[in-house]
Amino acid sequence: MSTDQPITPTAIAATEALIRPHIRRTPVLRVEAADFGLPGRPLDLKLEFMQHGGTFKARGAFTHMLTRKPPSAGVVAASGGNHGVAVALAASRLGLPAAIFLPEVTPEAKRERVRAHGARLVVGGALYADALAASEEYATQTGAMPVHAFDQAETLLGQGTVGIEIEQDLPDFDTLLVAVGGGGLIGGIAAWFGRRKRVVAVEPELAPTLHMALAAGAPVDAPAGGIAADSLAPKRVGELMFPIAKQYLAGSVLVTDEAIRAAQKKLWQTVRIVSEPGGAAALAALLSGRYVPAEDERVCVLMCGANTDAVSFG
Repeated sequence: MSTDQPITPTAIAATEALIRPHIRRTPVLRVEAADFGLPGRPLDLKLEFMQHGGTFKARGAFTHMLTRKPPSAGVVAASGGNHGVAVALAASRLGLPAAIFLPEVTPEAKRERVRAHGARLVVGGALYADALAASEEYATQTGAMPVHAFDQAETLLGQGTVGIEIEQDLPDFDTLLVAVGGGGLIGGIAAWFGRRKRVVAVEPELAPTLHMALAAGAPVDAPAGGIAADSLAPKRVGELMFPIAKQYLAGSVLVTDEAIRAAQKKLWQTVRIVSEPGGAAALAALLSGRYVPAEDERVCVLMCGANTDAVSFG
């Protein structure tokens, strides 16, 4: 599914200019570390869940449809949920038909958002890999243009534009914590920053896809479980993002499902943010002590998604 287009800062900047009319510039919220029971300097939260579609995924979806030439059959995508929402949204706004394949693990909140954008929705198979296989068969049969959730250059270029906004708003930050599924987001961001900033990957213990790949020296099959399985649990990370991650990432940490739930609750109690589990994973690394910043380290946490069913955090 990957392409040969280079993932460079120059290409990411050009992509940002192209998709800017179609995406929302999301804000940064500065909070006191003490409000979250942490020592040290204030934290900056990049509120990317306020993006169209509820996640960063709209950036990559629009990039595909504006730089490629979708056929009359439209576009097709497989997703744990968020990418499907974004592709359905972008296709609707650009007047293209879309077919979205989701696994059974996808929450109803994400299924409904796909339907709301007028896409054809197909639900089947236990996990993302099953939905991907079904989507590939559909593309072969219909000629629809595949829009991969993480392993195509257009996806990484689009997601990398988040890094531009963060750097413009927070030029003096030191470290960015980013939750990882297939790696399209962190791959694009790491390509933008290179070694100028520390970018740290955060994954659930039950879906350590990038963590295992870094240990093995190449993408490998990994477990795909846990409460964030609909957004952070592909079978393996993308081939395109892995060399970027290997070259530029400052670290990789794992968090428990319990820590993710605790982060969701703390976000609601402290700043009235409702986050899906995958969206709270990066903050969970701080709250659980899996990532401990230096005393003077300025940390930004990427809050990447909020497509979740209504829940009560008490």
